[in-house]
Amino acid sequence: MENKYFIYCRKSSEQEDRQVLSLDSQEKVLVNLAKEEKLNVIDILRESGTAHSMGRKIFAEMNLRLLRGEANGLLVWDESRIARNAGDGGMIINMFDIGKLVEIKKPGKTYRNTPDDKFFLNLIFSMSKKESDDKGVNVKRGLNTKAEKGWLPSGAKPGYMNDKYAEKGNKTIKSDPERFPIIRKVWDHFIYQGYSIPKILKKMNDEWGYRSPVKRSIGGKPMCRSQLYLILRDPFYYGYFEYPIGSGKWRKGAHKPMISEEEFNRAQVILGRKMAPKPHKTEFAYTGLITCSECGARITAEEKWHTVCSVCKTKFNSTHNNICPNCGIKTEDMDKPIIRHYIYYHCTKKKNPNCVQKSVEIKELERQLDILLGEVQISDRFVKWALKHLNELNDEEVEDRNNIVNALQNTYTNCLKKLDNLTALMISPNNADRSLLSDNEFKERKTEILEEKQKLENQMNNTGRRVEDWLKEVEDKFDFATQARKKFNEPDITIEEKREMMFRISSDLKLYNKNIDALLENLYEPLRRITKGEPTTKLEFETKEIKEKYGNLESYWTQNPLVLGGRDGSRTHMPFLTQV
Repeated sequence: MENKYFIYCRKSSEQEDRQVLSLDSQEKVLVNLAKEEKLNVIDILRESGTAHSMGRKIFAEMNLRLLRGEANGLLVWDESRIARNAGDGGMIINMFDIGKLVEIKKPGKTYRNTPDDKFFLNLIFSMSKKESDDKGVNVKRGLNTKAEKGWLPSGAKPGYMNDKYAEKGNKTIKSDPERFPIIRKVWDHFIYQGYSIPKILKKMNDEWGYRSPVKRSIGGKPMCRSQLYLILRDPFYYGYFEYPIGSGKWRKGAHKPMISEEEFNRAQVILGRKMAPKPHKTEFAYTGLITCSECGARITAEEKWHTVCSVCKTKFNSTHNNICPNCGIKTEDMDKPIIRHYIYYHCTKKKNPNCVQKSVEIKELERQLDILLGEVQISDRFVKWALKHLNELNDEEVEDRNNIVNALQNTYTNCLKKLDNLTALMISPNNADRSLLSDNEFKERKTEILEEKQKLENQMNNTGRRVEDWLKEVEDKFDFATQARKKFNEPDITIEEKREMMFRISSDLKLYNKNIDALLENLYEPLRRITKGEPTTKLEFETKEIKEKYGNLESYWTQNPLVLGGRDGSRTHMPFLTQV
């Protein structure tokens, strides 16, 4: 009986098939093979799709036709065109076993229903699967590595572009100079100017001339409404992305953020927070640092968003609601709605549910913290005087230090002698029978002496660095006292920096009746007493009135008991020394 053949061509767009001939090229090769060998071809089947898993439609239809007896042979360009998974490969081998398939031909090779041919065909199917699996693992590893470096593996979002000049394997994402400003204007019009989505879309495409990037035969099209919604809900634009999608693993992007997190949150309020999960919960600068003076519980924080409807002027909580409860209009359809953001700090009431302390708004809290930092703020002039005065005291400290070091050195020398004597006794001929010093006694006494030796070495090192370390620490605290208030009020200060600043001056902040009080740390408490009692330590310039009242400020401070901490200005009473 004459054999009948199907020509089967398959091409995948995945990385596994980058070096594979196109469908047209495969078909041309196989048609020529059929003509050369005068084979009876029943049909030519073409398919685009991966063979890494089961489920190819054309392949499944071909198998049914083989079972019906329409053909009993296959012409393929390569074995990997048939199967890259165990299921499809086993199905083809089974076709041989039940007699529905008698021959598979490819250029230069023929497989028939023999044990050796079926063994080698199955082996090649397994090798194709392993190759595909290995490439999949390598690709995933490469994409994860890229994500860990902060680069979105799936490519650039609208407003950004892939850097085509970057080294292969280190592709980065940069701002698209043509589209980045347009997308930024979208955020501005949506957040600050109250434009609706349809109005923004019309401006974007008609007035600003937005068109998607042209890539080969695609692109050059205006923005569509669904994609605009995706942009406004995407944390990528303020610097975060999730990879893999749905995994809950959020990465901080290395790309340039287009907006701030605050602006992104405002957009979500307008949209009703219909968005993917956020990269992280809202962080508050002062949680964990403040306790309630009434009940001793921790002070926590919460944020609230309020919207003032532009139609009926109703104010409503918009944290999880984007529809006015009075007139029913959506926030995104309002004409310039007023969006207000509040952060409140209040007692958790975990220790006393009946605690009556009320919440305080962040602006008022930070106003008081700014005053607190101002209470330890000193002038550069005062710092220079204080450091000069402290360096003079250093000369007295050097003498004390040298006396201590000499005493420690003598003790250390005696310790070494004891160790030498102990060793000499142990190896003495008179101690051959261990009657003078047993092995256990030697081990115990040697351990004691070595511990003493190590302790003395640490004391000598610490004593030698004591003054230098002390002066360095004082200089660092003075520098913080002069700069902290200015830094606290800088617009680009981060939550982490604010938190660190407040923890540095006090770990015991108290809140009572909406007022902050604190016992300051180390040097800062005496500094607060000095600045309150002697305002001249805060002034940068010696005004005429001050000069007439106090004379030279440096001389005045040198004689001022409040500043020195003692009448004679001795180290014992000097607050800068005793409080560090």
